[in-house]
This record gives sequence, C-alpha cells and structure tokens, in this order.
Amino acid sequence: MTATGADLEAAGSTTRGYWWWERRRSVALDVGLALLSALECALEGVEFAGDTGLPVPAGVLFGLLVGAVLVVRRRWPIAVVLVAIATTPAEMGFLMGLVGLYTLAASEVPRRITAVLMGMSFMGTFIVTYVRLRQSVDEQADFGPGDWYVPLISLFMSLGLTAPPVLFGLYIGARRRLMESLRERADSLERELSLLADRAEERAEWARTEERHRIAREMHDVVAHRVSLMVVHAAALQAVAPKDPAKAVRNAALVGDMGRQALTELREMLGVLRAGESGTVRAASVPLASVGQAAAAAAAAAATEDGPRLHEVETLVGESRAAGMTVELSVDGEARGYPPEVEQTAYRVVQEALTNVHKHAAGAKTWVRLAHRGAEVAMQVENGPSDAATADAGLPSGGNGLVGMRERVLGLGGVFVSGPTDAGGFRVSAVLPARGAA
Repeated sequence: MTATGADLEAAGSTTRGYWWWERRRSVALDVGLALLSALECALEGVEFAGDTGLPVPAGVLFGLLVGAVLVVRRRWPIAVVLVAIATTPAEMGFLMGLVGLYTLAASEVPRRITAVLMGMSFMGTFIVTYVRLRQSVDEQADFGPGDWYVPLISLFMSLGLTAPPVLFGLYIGARRRLMESLRERADSLERELSLLADRAEERAEWARTEERHRIAREMHDVVAHRVSLMVVHAAALQAVAPKDPAKAVRNAALVGDMGRQALTELREMLGVLRAGESGTVRAASVPLASVGQAAAAAAAAAATEDGPRLHEVETLVGESRAAGMTVELSVDGEARGYPPEVEQTAYRVVQEALTNVHKHAAGAKTWVRLAHRGAEVAMQVENGPSDAATADAGLPSGGNGLVGMRERVLGLGGVFVSGPTDAGGFRVSAVLPARGAA
C-alpha cells in the first residue's frame, strides 16, 4: 500500500531533515515531556540542594539540566535511562525514568541491554526506597511494623516504577514492528498483483496477436487461392472468348462457381468471428491469470470448426486442372481419420502451394504427393520450371504464403521445408504428426 499525499497529511505534516524527528507532533511531544521533566527535577533540586548543602539556584539549575535530557529520548534512549539511574540517589527524575524505560523497551535496542538497564534501574530504585523508608520508620517510634514491611514496600515501589513502562514499551514496539511487517507485506502483495496484471495483459496481447495471425492466415488461404483461380480463368476467358464462345461460357461458369465458393468460405469465417466476439463478452469475468489458457483453448476450438479436410485435396487439384494447370496427384498409404487441425493444415499447405504455382510458375507441370504413414502424414507439392509460352496472369504476391504455411505446420509440431529444385522449379514439403500437437 503506497503512501499517498492524503495518507501523509492524515499522519501529520513531516519535518524530515530536522534533527532526528520525522513529525512535528513528535517534536512537540518530546519538548513538552522535557519541559515537564525539567520542572519536576528543578522542584526536586531544591530539596536536593538542602540535603547536600548546595545553593538552591545550583540545585535548581542542576535539576533543569537533568530533566532536559529527556528531549533526546528517541535518539539516545540508553543515555536517558543512564542519567535517570544516576540521579536516583538524588530522588529526582521519576518522569524521566518512566519515559526513558518505555522508550528503551519500544526501540530497536537489543533486549539484553534493555534487561540490564531495567535491572540497574530496579536495584537503584529499590536501594533508595529501602534506605528512605527505613529512615522514616526509625524516626517514628510509635510505628512498629514487622521486619517484612520495609523490604516488601520497597519491592512493590521498585517494581511499580520499572516493570509497567518496560512491559508497555515492549508491547508498543512489538505492535509497531507488526504494523511495519504488514505494510511491507501489503506493498509486496501490491507489487505482485501489479506484476500479475502486467503479465496477464501481456498474455492477453499475445492471445490477440495470435488470433489476428490465425485470422490473417485463414483469410489469405481462402481469398488468395480462390481469387487466383478466378484471375486465371478470367485471363483464359479473355483469350478464348473471340475464338471459342462455348469454352468462354464454361470458363465464366467456373469463375462464378469459385466466386460463390470464396463468398461461402468468407461468410463461414465471419460467422466464427462473430461467435468469438460474443464468447469474449461472456468471458469478461474470467480471472486474469487464466488469459493464456483461455487463448490456447480458443485457438484449439477454432481449429475444430468446420473447415476443409484432407479428402478434399482431389477436388482442389481438379480446380487447378480446370484452370489450365497440369497437375498429377499421387497418394501413398491408406487414408484414415486425422484430427481436424491436422487435416485442415494439410489441406491449406497443398492449397497455398498450388496458389504459388499459379502466381509464380504459370504453365509449369506440378506434382502433388500425399503419404499416409504410421504416426504421421506427409505432403509435397513440386512444380517444374515455368512455361515461357504461357502468359503470366500478373497475380500479386504479398510474400506471406510460405510464412503462413510454416507457422501452421510448426504449430502442430511438424516439419516444414521449402526451396528451389535443381530443375529450376520449386518444392514445398511438410510432415505432420498424426495426432496433432500435444
């Protein structure tokens, strides 16, 4: 709990740097106690001067000086108690002795020193009380108490002048240390809560970033592939329209079908996003510490939404063939069911690789290979060099296709490799674990 300006004002205005006091009320208290102690010692100095034969002004001055020592009780409590013990035979400084013992017990002075000084004060008070009380009893001939009277009364008076201030000082000191410990714990807890809040904010930001990247990958895969095929068909339509109207009609129908498929996939994606927004509102009360786990769960849930599957790769290859690409598809091993995220990732890798062929290697012969193995599924898309006789469709490229494929594959614990071939083409290879990422 940090101290604010209101807290400092409520605690009293401070005068840090003014000797050893931290608050003005502490200065007023100590000065007031010193004045009272000096007045007491000055009055007791009159009797002390009469007993010792000193001039009364000297006794009064001595009492004033002794009593004024109480003003330094916070800075030098041991010195105050020693002065009080030293003046015990003069029967002065009772207030100074009480306040000094209290301050000593409440301070950070080692307990053994406190015990020694308390014992000295007790013995000094006991001796002086015993002697004075014995003299008073002896002077009164008609008063004849037993031998127990003087020691017992002296003991009670000595304990009454030493034990209460020490016990009260120990209690106040322990309470003060407890409050300081609680304040330190509160400050530590506040710092920890601040760190947790910062960490939760970082996790939330990370979750938002990951979700944006995932949405960007999905949008790229859906839009880039469908629109690339539409552009290829539109270019073919423009080329064959004057020569072969029937083929131009077929190409126009294909463009319309692909546009409708792209719109359907985009609507499905927007529906998932709207559902995610409502889920975000409902999850607003989730504790901050669970933001990272919630993000991981959301990502996993998003992966299991309806989407393309591995058996649709043949349809994907057929669309590329319809766009004029020469594609060969080969499948090794027996196809079986995989987790949705594995099938979607495998489909997207093949889809993006074919899209890159449309963009960068128009007219190139392409091979698509799928291999179903015991604990993994592998896919490879390889194209030869571009056919110079085929006109380039002029498709733009953002340079994010390979990055998105790599992120998808590595996110499931797979292996992704891409690069040019010796024949002048390009190869994209990926291997995914059959059960997805742990």
